[in-house]
Amino acid sequence: MDGISDVAVGVKRGSDELSMYNSPNSGMSSISDGASNGSDSKKLKVEEAPPSRVLHIRKLPNEASETEVIALGLPFGKVTNILTLKGKNQAFLEMGTEEAAITMVNYYTTVTPHIRNVPVFIQYSNHKELKTDAGNQRTQAVLQAVSAVQSGGSPSSDVQEALAAASSPVLRIIIDNMFYPVTLDVLQQIFSKFGTVMKIITFTKNNQFQALLQFSDPVNAQQAKLALDGQNIYNSCCTLRIDFSKLVNLNVKYNNDKSRDYTRPELPAGDGQPSLDPTVTTAFSKDSNSLLGKIPGALNPLSAAAAAAAAAGRVALAGQAGSSGVLLVSNLNEEMVTPQSLFTLFGVYGDVQRVKILYNKKDSALIQMSDANQAQLAMSHLNGQKMYGKIIRVTLSKHQTVALPRDGLDDQGLTKDYANSPLHRFKKPGSKNFQNIFPPSATLHLSNIPQDVTEDDLRLLFSNAGGTVKAFKFFQDRKMALIQMSTVEEAIQALIDLHNYNMGGNQHLRVSFSKSTI
Repeated sequence: MDGISDVAVGVKRGSDELSMYNSPNSGMSSISDGASNGSDSKKLKVEEAPPSRVLHIRKLPNEASETEVIALGLPFGKVTNILTLKGKNQAFLEMGTEEAAITMVNYYTTVTPHIRNVPVFIQYSNHKELKTDAGNQRTQAVLQAVSAVQSGGSPSSDVQEALAAASSPVLRIIIDNMFYPVTLDVLQQIFSKFGTVMKIITFTKNNQFQALLQFSDPVNAQQAKLALDGQNIYNSCCTLRIDFSKLVNLNVKYNNDKSRDYTRPELPAGDGQPSLDPTVTTAFSKDSNSLLGKIPGALNPLSAAAAAAAAAGRVALAGQAGSSGVLLVSNLNEEMVTPQSLFTLFGVYGDVQRVKILYNKKDSALIQMSDANQAQLAMSHLNGQKMYGKIIRVTLSKHQTVALPRDGLDDQGLTKDYANSPLHRFKKPGSKNFQNIFPPSATLHLSNIPQDVTEDDLRLLFSNAGGTVKAFKFFQDRKMALIQMSTVEEAIQALIDLHNYNMGGNQHLRVSFSKSTI
């Protein structure tokens, strides 16, 4: 196949998509992997296929490209083949090993994968391997390049030709629909999955957030562009638009939250910019070397929060080696804030273990989450939000834990231990809460509503929390509802005040942010 050894790509259209598998002895129908025209059939009971390195992907959006299907498999190891059934909204993806396929299916069982904001379904195929005709040469070449880099080899000459455009290791990243701030650290975590990130510069141009990001190798830049262009960082927003930059090297003068050179941690922070804690710098530089994509078939064990992050529409992140799960929150309204209010708000993004409002600086607090991934998730969602009328700043703390006051010492109730709280949202593995993590929004999702509670009761309750209710909608069973406040700040306030509110009969209201509008 002209230098393309272990990857074949086939695209077949028409009624005979899988005729190659329909030998009289096989006993298989045209689509034997439990789907009919891409939709679930209640009448047809499907037996689950045993593990196989070939995966059957259903309910793909019409416009889904092979590249987007391949991107689903990339974090889990080598992708060796793909067959797309355009007319049936389905595809078959062949992984390099059964182990990689099992890891992928296990992960996507917890977290529904999305392509172009449409949920897709993945299961084992009855086929043990794919035999396809040679299809799209360009896709084969790119796939081969990805496979070669993942297994530590070097791309063939055909591949290098196909990747001529990727002569620069620097990517230009534009973020569309930026309803929520994206931090430099979030970009570093997402892109470091594809290679060593050396430098990042962020800036605003034409009222759009942009970044320049330099990899150590142009092929890594090509991989990242292939997998991430057009993807959303958060659910339904913050869409990545990625091109190659004309620059081949970035000149970074300062290490702060606008620019970073991971190869030179000694750089100054610059005027008026918060400097980086050295332990955080070390953690990030370490993290950029522990690459998911370089180990075929391997994936770091995903913590609950990493699953949660992916469920929110983000790319799965590697764990941050060496960084702690403690956040420093500053610019708080010291007259209003309490450990309980911080526990409730930050508890939307992870299980808060301890909260300490600083005795000598009561506009600041330390919050200890269950792990570093939860801390990252809470920081990326809550930094820059308004709480009690003030824009809060959330950063990673140098502390590894939050200390409790010494026995007999009264710290005026500023430190609280929530390690055994029954209100943790994420303590159950596989909980649906992992799939319902969204950025703060004006619309709130309410659940556990008692049968006798009316729309007027809830409108009154949320108006009394100090906001204006703009819209309300009950779900069919009336146990759940959406309620829209006039601003995100009002919704944050209402969530703090009314999550776990006793509605009578010991039924406690559950409140979370919604991705929907009414």
